[in-house]
Amino acid sequence: MKEMEPFSLLVSHEEAEKIILSNTKIMDRIESIDVDSAVGRVLAEDVLAGQSVPPFDRAAMDGYAVIAEDTFGADEREVLLEIDGVIHAGEVSSINVTRGHCIQIATGSPKPEGADAVVMVEFTEKKNKKVLITKPVYPGANISKLGEDIKKGDVVLKKGTFLTPAKIGTLTALGRTKTEVYQKPRVSIIPTGTEIVQPGQPLKPGQIYDVNSFTLEAILKKNGAVVQRRPVITDDPKLLRRGIESALESDVVVLSGGSSVGERDLLAGILEDMGQVLFHGVQIKPGKPTLFGLINDKPIFGMPGFPTSCLSNAHIFLIPAIRRMARLPSGSERTVIAKMGKRIVSSSGRKQFLTVRLEGGVAHPVFKHSGAITSMAQADGYIMLPVNLDVIEEGQEVEVVILD
Repeated sequence: MKEMEPFSLLVSHEEAEKIILSNTKIMDRIESIDVDSAVGRVLAEDVLAGQSVPPFDRAAMDGYAVIAEDTFGADEREVLLEIDGVIHAGEVSSINVTRGHCIQIATGSPKPEGADAVVMVEFTEKKNKKVLITKPVYPGANISKLGEDIKKGDVVLKKGTFLTPAKIGTLTALGRTKTEVYQKPRVSIIPTGTEIVQPGQPLKPGQIYDVNSFTLEAILKKNGAVVQRRPVITDDPKLLRRGIESALESDVVVLSGGSSVGERDLLAGILEDMGQVLFHGVQIKPGKPTLFGLINDKPIFGMPGFPTSCLSNAHIFLIPAIRRMARLPSGSERTVIAKMGKRIVSSSGRKQFLTVRLEGGVAHPVFKHSGAITSMAQADGYIMLPVNLDVIEEGQEVEVVILD
């Protein structure tokens, strides 16, 4: 039986981040997907305009297509123009606009030949088959020129662009139905522990439901990964090794539990046999028993079994790594300044991530212990307490990092 051993030298939070990010490879696999499902993905091609946008000169306002010179002085004298027809949206007129004449036109409709401006309807007054112009316009007024937005042949979106809803609109404006994007990293989650049971099954004495797999799956999917949640593996070295070998078909393997130093915490030894352990133990609270290594150059995360530690470390370590692999923007942390709701004494000797609930500008600690899932579920954010900080007084201003 494996004896309990204390953690060896703990790495700092900063050193752990550096090791993880320097050992995660950016995705280079490409796939073609429908544009209507591409929001939140990253372009793997330069998008060139196959046509100009707009593809013709068009009215930018509802009103009347005119020869601008006919309207000069309209604010000083009466200018009446003959209405020769109407152009509705989507229609093209065969009528040429001549001096003293105009055509009623809808926004977005092609400008008729002969016209060089549009008078907004607000500055007109219809009189039978004529229209009174009350404000002059200059040539080109209220007309969007061919290619004014996008010119044919332009690089409209560059490779590596993160596709927002507005950029999806740009693709569809070019008539695109498909686009090439980088594939999402594939992540396998393996819950471990003889005491872990899938939800829906009856609990025997000493057993608990699998929380971590589901919270990890949710946070990974939200941050650009394709996730496979695998069956629970009991504390059996052969089964655990076999499960890891099978999961290596993914780009990343995340194990929940088995990363501590108890007699049955087997992960570190198995990873040392199969690959290499780059660190085991981080100088943070919660989440000290975090492990990271490589097997066949693929990142392996050993997350703490306690739910709060597991989810906290997913925010701190896992999200940045997965977003980097997926070529997603790193995402800037949202922070607010609040006043501490009670006096906090830190005596852990580790950097501490204290979860808090915000109420009326006051940060109330909600951390109970690493095994309490409500420590994260009830939290709006967390406060980072440096290693050398001993006390935060009640009412002291603190910076709270908001949890999405």
